[in-house]
Amino acid sequence: MVRMAGDLLDNQGRGDVSWRWPGIHPEGRKFGAIAVGISLLFLLVLDWEIVGWPLLALSAGVFAFFRDPERVVPQGDNFIVSPADGLVSLITQVDPPAELVGDDGSGHPGLPPGQVTRVSIFMSVFDVHINRAPIGGVVRRVVYIPGKFMNADLDKASEENERQHLLIERSDGLSIGFTQIAGLVARRIVPFVKPGDLLAAGQRIGLIRFGSRVDVYLPAGTAPRVLLGQRVIAGETILAEIGVQKLLEGISQ
Repeated sequence: MVRMAGDLLDNQGRGDVSWRWPGIHPEGRKFGAIAVGISLLFLLVLDWEIVGWPLLALSAGVFAFFRDPERVVPQGDNFIVSPADGLVSLITQVDPPAELVGDDGSGHPGLPPGQVTRVSIFMSVFDVHINRAPIGGVVRRVVYIPGKFMNADLDKASEENERQHLLIERSDGLSIGFTQIAGLVARRIVPFVKPGDLLAAGQRIGLIRFGSRVDVYLPAGTAPRVLLGQRVIAGETILAEIGVQKLLEGISQ
C-alpha cells in the first residue's frame, strides 16, 4: 500500500500537527481478527476465561505489532534516513552482498566492489515493523534469499537467515543497498515494491513479521551519523549524509 506525502513541516514552526492513533497496516488486520475470533470463542462459547482473557490481550498485541504511524521525513539531497525502527546493534566494515554488487544483467551497475560501512538495525517485537526507503530513487533490485531463522541480532544472520536485498538508485546514479533480514520469530518478509518502482525517501517498502533486522550499506566516503546502541526511527532519523565523514562519540547513561 502506497500513501501520498502529507503536509510540509519545518524547524521554524511552520505547519500544523496533532496527535493521532497510528493506523494498522492491512497485512496485520487479518491476524488481529483471527486472534480476536479465537479469544471470543474461548470467552463466549467455551467459557474458558482463564484462556480467553490472555488471548484477548495477545490480540491487542498483534494489532500493535502491525501499527503504521505517520512519519516526518527530513528533506535533503544527501540524507540517508533510517529504513527501520529499532536499535543500532552493529556498525562494521564489510563487503556488500554479492547480489547487490556489479551488473546483474539488467544493465544497471549495482554497488561497486570493496568494503563499506554496514549499519545494522535490530527490531524487537515491540518496534514498528514497517520498513521505509532510505533514499529517493528507482528500485533496481529486489532479491529474495531463503535461509535460517536464527537470532537476527547475530552478525552471521546477514549471511545465513532468510533475507531480501534491495537496491535503490538516485537520479545521479548513486545507489544505496539494504537488506531485510528475518529473525528468530519472523517467518515472512513482505515486500511492497518491485524493480522499476519510483520511490520517495521514507516511503514504505515492506515489513518483516515479528522481530528482525535491517542492514544498510553506506556508500564509500560516508560515515554514520548514528551511534552504536542508539535507537532510530524509520523515515525520520538521519542515518548518514552522503560524502560526510566525521567521528561521533556518545556516552551510554
